[in-house]
Formats: sequence, structure tokens, C-alpha cells
Amino acid sequence: LEHTADIKFQAYGKNLEETFENSALALLESVYGGKVKTQKTFKFSIDGKDLGSLMYNFLEEFLFLIDAKHFLAGKVRVKISKDNKRLDAEVIGDDSSNYDLDMHIKAITYNDMFIEEKNGKWIAQVVLDI
Repeated sequence: LEHTADIKFQAYGKNLEETFENSALALLESVYGGKVKTQKTFKFSIDGKDLGSLMYNFLEEFLFLIDAKHFLAGKVRVKISKDNKRLDAEVIGDDSSNYDLDMHIKAITYNDMFIEEKNGKWIAQVVLDI
């Protein structure tokens, strides 16, 4: 990558929902690489005009949970609507103050982002600004 303050990851799944879940786990792995206790549950819904904005808004919610709610997720489950414009998520985790976070992510970016189906599997690529 050109910028030293970016992290790029790719996440895979057998379907779109698993790919979104794995994208969230990749982001969370960047923030904290260890095991997170399952003490609290948050549920949220996200809308997007397309898969890119849905992914962006979905991952942005994790930054909000960490920064504003001091919540670090360890498990993620998602359900995506048939038109791919709405996502319902259940995240299970713990108070982030119980962990020594490895990194602060400033933002999700649209730079180099893609979400596509290839050979019956899904792949997503996301760049994080750190």
C-alpha cells in the first residue's frame, strides 16, 4: 500500500452473510488480536444503497461500538435482506476497557473496496484508515 496508515484485508465466505461476518472479524482482529469474552449482546440494523455502502455502514458501526459504547465484539451474526440493502446484526462481546487494544482505526474507506461473487464464493476487500 502507498500509505503507511492503511490496512487492507480480504474476507471470504460461502455466501454474502458469511463474507460480511468475516469482514467484521477481520476489522476486529486488527483492533484486538486475542479472544474476546461473550458478556454483552448488541443488535443493530444498517441500510445501504448497494453492497459497498452496506459494507461501509456495517463496519462503521463497529468503530462506533468501540469508540462510543466501549464495546468490543468477538462474535458476529448477520442477516441480509434479499435486495442486499438492509442488514440486521447481532454482535456478542465485552467492555473494551477490559482489553489492551492493539490499534485505533480512524475510518473505513471506499478506496479499493469491492464485494463480489467468484466461482460460487464471495470475496470482499476493504481498506481501513489507521
